[in-house]
Amino acid sequence: MNKDAICCCKTASLCHSLQTCTSSRQELPFGSSMCDCLGFFSKDEMDSRDEIDPKNATELPKAAQTCKVVLASAVAKGLLAEIQHHLLEMSDTRPGGPDGVTFHNPVFKLVGFLANDDPAAKVYADFCAKTCVENGFEFELRQVTKEKIEEAILAANVDKSVHGIIVYYPIFPKASRQDQYIQQLVSLDKDVEGLTHKYTFNMYQNIRYLDPPHNERKSILPCTSLAVVKVLEHLKIYHSSLPYGNRLYGRTITVINRSEVVGRPLAALLANDGAKVYSVDIDGVQLFTRGKGIKNHKHEVLEKPGWTVRDCLPISSVVISGVPGDYKIDSDFIKDGATCINISSEKNFDAATVKDHAAFYVPAIGKVTIAVLLRNLCRLVWNYRWEQIRLARGYLEKPEVQRRICGPILEERGLDIDHFIPLPPMPED
Repeated sequence: MNKDAICCCKTASLCHSLQTCTSSRQELPFGSSMCDCLGFFSKDEMDSRDEIDPKNATELPKAAQTCKVVLASAVAKGLLAEIQHHLLEMSDTRPGGPDGVTFHNPVFKLVGFLANDDPAAKVYADFCAKTCVENGFEFELRQVTKEKIEEAILAANVDKSVHGIIVYYPIFPKASRQDQYIQQLVSLDKDVEGLTHKYTFNMYQNIRYLDPPHNERKSILPCTSLAVVKVLEHLKIYHSSLPYGNRLYGRTITVINRSEVVGRPLAALLANDGAKVYSVDIDGVQLFTRGKGIKNHKHEVLEKPGWTVRDCLPISSVVISGVPGDYKIDSDFIKDGATCINISSEKNFDAATVKDHAAFYVPAIGKVTIAVLLRNLCRLVWNYRWEQIRLARGYLEKPEVQRRICGPILEERGLDIDHFIPLPPMPED
């Protein structure tokens, strides 16, 4: 392999890192919840990794101060406030409070299944539990054996007290495809990670809703990919004045990582929103795009023979890196004024030198990803309620049902129900 094929750092270190990435793409199931795949921090870094000492910030050289470090906690704060608003919208009203009305917030329950001994998965589960409790959700971690995981998921699917399910992968050996089977066991109505086939299909095909053309129930997106979108929205990278679905038009983005876990779905999602996305991996560079003038409904993938990351960075206004292992991006190739986002559990950007070029630097997104997880949970409940309304609406539209329910009320008022409900056509002889 050409030494410049992927990275701008020491060849041996880079190749090892991206080979790890490629290995993940080939062996880990799409949507693995391992911390290394989702950009989470280690336990020791849980509360401090993306925190910056204000004293140190004031001592930075003048040139470095042109870069704003954006903390994941700042982005997550807005999302969690939005979630509280959604909870209020879905609350029950009961008499007895101020002005005679009490709003009773529902308690939605997220169940996590842990069937491995991976310490990173346990850290992720603990952080899920902490964030759930802090924001009014219930979280239950169910630790089961590999032999019992299938039965446990199926039981949770029909448990009315459970509103969302998350499974911490990997469970079975990497060479096995059984984890992919386990992903498909989770009910569509409870899949907070958006990993079931329907959600994956919709994401790649740029189908935004589960119920077109009514468009009342939004499809669920993978948490890490959606977390990146929310960071970009927070930084005003999305053009809010453009139509929904086209708001990244004109943006050029590089995503370093093309694993099925994170990189490929992220590139597809950003391209479907209108961006020109260069996807970089050990195999080379691919361009994800909706074509000239974003006239295509969904993205297409084009090979870029001979391209390396050095060709992508200087023309990209946004750089997103999610490479595990010892990997650093050469900051000298980053376009001045770019936005740099680290979604790896390792620090892919050199914190000192990236600030000489980037306008915004996001060192971690773990807290945003957890906030998106809760947002997806609210969305699942909302979707379920809309589906029940649709079923009830269809039921009530049946003439025989309307007669049975409305007939007695109209008769009490001396009215004929047939004036209100058209009779069905007479059957032909």
